[in-house]
Amino acid sequence: MKKTGIKKALILTLALTSLLSFTACASKETASEVKPDDAVSTPEATPEAAPETKEQSPLEKIKEKGTLILGTSADYPPYEFHASINGKDEIVGFDIEIGKEIAKDLGVELVIKDMKFDGLLAALDQGNIDIVIAGMSPTPERAENVDFSQIYYQSMQTVVIRAEDKDVLTSAESLKGKKIGVQKGAIQETIASEQFPGASPVALGKITDLILSLNSGRIDSAIIEYPVAKSGVSVNPGLFITEIPIEMEDNGTAIALKKGSDDYLEAVNKTLTRLLEEKLVDKFVADATLLAEEQLTN
Repeated sequence: MKKTGIKKALILTLALTSLLSFTACASKETASEVKPDDAVSTPEATPEAAPETKEQSPLEKIKEKGTLILGTSADYPPYEFHASINGKDEIVGFDIEIGKEIAKDLGVELVIKDMKFDGLLAALDQGNIDIVIAGMSPTPERAENVDFSQIYYQSMQTVVIRAEDKDVLTSAESLKGKKIGVQKGAIQETIASEQFPGASPVALGKITDLILSLNSGRIDSAIIEYPVAKSGVSVNPGLFITEIPIEMEDNGTAIALKKGSDDYLEAVNKTLTRLLEEKLVDKFVADATLLAEEQLTN
């Protein structure tokens, strides 16, 4: 009885053990069939791309700023110079009048910065000024670094000496061994080295320095553009404009803008075209020349 009961219990235990093993295996197989790739995934929302910001053109930047900063060297009458107007010192000249017209057409305020001529292009490149109007010649070397407008004025270069030397200094040959003054950074430096190889160039910062140095005997002659020379000689009777020839390429005077000005350059040329067609540049030159002579005689 006891043996039979034990036997039945053993059979029951074995049956339960088999059942549990089968169930465990079935569960394991079922679980292994659920692969990661079969899982249902919720697609993530793709963020909208931010709209591209269009870079402002040079002209748009000027208009947004609301000012046009003009760089010049105000020692070059009648182009640009200091004058006492109603008891107040102002920078005037026909270059300045052209700058005013450009600013007006652009709908911005004109701001004038007076600096040495040889620092103007560096200031333009660094963004300290927006435009250079300073009786500047558009030489190929300068054109490599800036954009030039169309020519707005043409003149000629002259050699100025002391009146007492007018019968002695009459040719390039006669200037050999002499000191010839030029404005530093200006086209006259190149003229002196190329067309007066026997002379010793003396580069000075301002035209007024050239006049003073000539009067004092520090230099023997100076290369100065004709309208400027005329203004200087008119109030310095001890000076004389010679007829010594200076060869010049027909490059005239132009406005300098930062390289890549594009629409800005187009707007500047549009104003210049208008001024030339309306003969206003000629009027500005005449008025500035008269004003310069009045200032120098007062």
